[in-house]
Amino acid sequence: MSAGPGQALFEFVRHWSRRTTPDVGEQGRLVLVTEAAYAVSRRGPATINAVAHEIGIDQSGASRLVKDAAAAGYLELRSADGDARRRQVGVTDAGVELIEQAHAWQEEVFARLTEGWSERRRTEFHKAMVSLVERSNPSG
Repeated sequence: MSAGPGQALFEFVRHWSRRTTPDVGEQGRLVLVTEAAYAVSRRGPATINAVAHEIGIDQSGASRLVKDAAAAGYLELRSADGDARRRQVGVTDAGVELIEQAHAWQEEVFARLTEGWSERRRTEFHKAMVSLVERSNPSG
C-alpha cells in the first residue's frame, strides 16, 4: 500500500529535517533564529518571546538560540525602548548577509533537486508549497 498524500507530506518534512551533519545543523539553527528575528522585526518589536513564538519553541530554547546567534555576530540584544528590563533582538548586517546566503543556497538545492523538471512543474510545485505554508499559518 502506498503512502497517502498526508503521509508523504510528513515523510518529506522528516526527510529534510534529518539531512544535516552536526556542522550544518548548527549553521541551520543560526539561520533559523536569525531569519525568525528578521521576520518578527518586520512586524514589530522582536523580543525573545516573539522569536520563540515564530520558531515554535519555548522561551528558554529561543533565548539560547538568540544568544548563540548574537555570539556569532548575526543578532544583537538591546534594552527595549521604554522598558530596560525587556530585551529586543536586532539583526546585524552580518545576519542579513547570512540570510541572503542561506536563501541563495536554498534556491541552488531546489534547482538541483528539480533538475529535468519543466518550468511549469517547478512553478506548480512552488505554488503548492506556498499554499500549504499559508494555509497552515493560523494568522494567514
